[in-house]
Amino acid sequence: FFSPQNTNFYHTRTMSTGVSVDDACIESFNNFKLKREPNKSRYFIYKMSDDKKSIVMESEGALEKTYDDFCEELPEQDCRYGLIDLEFETDDGRPTSKIVFIAWNPDDAPIRSKMLYSGSKEALKRVLVGVGIHLNATDASELDYESSILPSVKKFA
Repeated sequence: FFSPQNTNFYHTRTMSTGVSVDDACIESFNNFKLKREPNKSRYFIYKMSDDKKSIVMESEGALEKTYDDFCEELPEQDCRYGLIDLEFETDDGRPTSKIVFIAWNPDDAPIRSKMLYSGSKEALKRVLVGVGIHLNATDASELDYESSILPSVKKFA
């Protein structure tokens, strides 16, 4: 049954964490993406539910919040997923914005949490249809706006 010829079954069973995405996350994202009320938001931060079976929204940043506010809400020693609408100026001076998915998986997080978040990230990315920029960060330097985030995002502008 677990023969080399049956690798699809083996990988599907062992790679999946069985974590689902809460419907409220999907609905709020769709409103966010289309800039519809009541989701006039700058960002969302997602976490695992207490029972570790689903991804739920932990917090939401109002439109007047900044990237720095977003980073302050990420715990130093635990994992999270974040989605932020970044406004910036392109190299040729045009104002624009991009929706960016950030997987925060700090080096200091518990190993179990890091494994669960890493293994469940695809479930959330799959429902965030239309988000083309996916970044990973493991320490504060990788969250630095000027030296890390902005250059990565500008590649897609």
